[in-house]
Amino acid sequence: MRMYRTMLLIRSTEEHLIRSHQRGLVHGACHTYIGEEAIAAGVCANLTTNDAVFSTHRGHGHALAKGVTPHKLIAELFGKAEGCSGGRGGSMHLFAPEIGLMGTSGIVGPCILQAAGAGYSFKLMKSGRVAAAFFGDGASNNGAFHEGLNMAAIWKLPVIFICENNQFATEVPISYSGGNPEIAQRAATYNIPGVSVDGNDVLAVCRAAEAAVARARTAGGPTLIECKTYRIRPHAEGMGDFTCRTRDEVEQWKKLCPILRARKMMIEQKIASENELETIAAEITAEISSAVKAAEAAAWPDPATAAIHVYDENPPKVISPAPLASEAGRETTFVRATLEALSSEMERNPAIFVMGEGIGKRGGNFGTTAGLFDKYGPARLCDTPICERGFIGLAAGAAMTGSRPIIDFMFTDFILDAAGEIINQVAKMQYMSNGRLKMPVLLRGCIGIGHSVATHHSGNYGSMYAHFPGLKVVIPSTPYDAKGLFARALRCNDPVLFLEHRELMAIKGPVPECDYEIEFGNAAVLREGRHVTVVALALMAHHALKAAAELEQEGISVELIDPRTISPLDIDAIAKSVRKTGHLLVVDEDFGQFGFASEIAARIAEECFDDLDAPIRRVSGLFTPTPYSPKLEAAVVPNVALIIKAVRDLMEE
Repeated sequence: MRMYRTMLLIRSTEEHLIRSHQRGLVHGACHTYIGEEAIAAGVCANLTTNDAVFSTHRGHGHALAKGVTPHKLIAELFGKAEGCSGGRGGSMHLFAPEIGLMGTSGIVGPCILQAAGAGYSFKLMKSGRVAAAFFGDGASNNGAFHEGLNMAAIWKLPVIFICENNQFATEVPISYSGGNPEIAQRAATYNIPGVSVDGNDVLAVCRAAEAAVARARTAGGPTLIECKTYRIRPHAEGMGDFTCRTRDEVEQWKKLCPILRARKMMIEQKIASENELETIAAEITAEISSAVKAAEAAAWPDPATAAIHVYDENPPKVISPAPLASEAGRETTFVRATLEALSSEMERNPAIFVMGEGIGKRGGNFGTTAGLFDKYGPARLCDTPICERGFIGLAAGAAMTGSRPIIDFMFTDFILDAAGEIINQVAKMQYMSNGRLKMPVLLRGCIGIGHSVATHHSGNYGSMYAHFPGLKVVIPSTPYDAKGLFARALRCNDPVLFLEHRELMAIKGPVPECDYEIEFGNAAVLREGRHVTVVALALMAHHALKAAAELEQEGISVELIDPRTISPLDIDAIAKSVRKTGHLLVVDEDFGQFGFASEIAARIAEECFDDLDAPIRRVSGLFTPTPYSPKLEAAVVPNVALIIKAVRDLMEE
């Protein structure tokens, strides 16, 4: 009876939303769940509020079955402030983490990876909780399906994967798009149970989910459940239909309606009378009608709040201010400095775990986790398959459910395979959830040209990621900065991209033994000067220091600013220096077009136009992929001589 009520609630809500869409009250996409109600009702009947659900663009039914009220759902699609995502998400981005609905996604596949991440959190914390991912047959042909199920299998994660096989991915039939259209059979590839059920039989779905949840809660690992069903409406309201499917086919499936089927069974088995079921239907109709009216009357979000929740609104205070580097009393390497910060914080915070290729017993490609495996074990120092999209998507789900994942991706080029997870999921999660979900994901790895490793191991890309709201991008230049900035990254609640130049990993410098943090967005003045301001990061900061020493002999006094982070960018420190010197040169190893140097030049031109005595100049890497030959490699990256020439030319203008 409870599942029947849930199915009827979903159907009635969707029917009202269809009419609302036709009236123009739903302002964007509206993907209805009509015909598939038995799946959400049958699965969620076995889940508690503490269990986590991750869903896809067709997520209204999952939201309602998990406990989102019709009013909250309808108000969200109407774009109102009372919506479950505060009007930030609409039909495809529904959030209610307080009851375990961790979000629905407009992108196909991420929910599979995020559910695996939640499973990893639950296993790490020994919480007994279960994660569930709902996705369509289209997602079963996506790389996230393979990567998510494979990771869940090898680590025996408490996850259930529910494929709602409604026969079509938009308009493409699974009979055409799937090399093996029997999706449940694919589970054997990962050595996990695969169950195929009639997705229009709520009791069959419920029994399959009951077994899968019990298996997950008792450390038995994941299960794949394929529910064969059919969506009665078009892919989305307002879209055309009947190109790849026929009206007759739809009419035949309507006769297999899960609600009519459950109703017939309950009457025949005397579980409920027709009058009782009619009473339930009348109650639900009244509830939804009231919810629609309330959503229509609800207030719009305040436009002044459009840009809040991009980052954590209440970041933790810096608990250990940084002492002066000159007071360190010892020297250590760049890598050792970050290792000290990581080891200390892992001891303090059991929610931290590290994932990456070779970061376990091996200790990382550059020694970034050396010795930690023996101290903290394989659950917290977890070697991964080669699946960057997979383990970064997993990190998102883990962060959403209380862990603090660190992804050691080795080279920044490698995570381009996971750009969608970083940009569409990790960066946007706090915003889409209306500030209710934090995203303490730390992504670390190497940047920079050197060692003749050619174009797939030499990327910088800091400027690219700094372009996207929600991410913080950190590029330290010294061991002292590396430790303090890494400690800050380990404690903040925003996603951080921590980029370490390969040519600096072994350099030594003064580093205090104590625990300390350096706040993001605070530039360092590496050298004070009077005549020209030079801004440089990472290896370029070291080149600029050498150039400044030579230029001093010529009577040119250089003030060198190291931003340390490019998102947030301390433009005030740069502007202050330019107001003193009247000249600005920005040095960046990355490409000049649309990059870090361009942003600084534009901002300073706006803020310091009257203070400039000459045009702003830039020194950047050549706009070309990185070549292999040492002679060619040297030709595409800025060097000390090039910086000296640029400063001389600038001072002559």
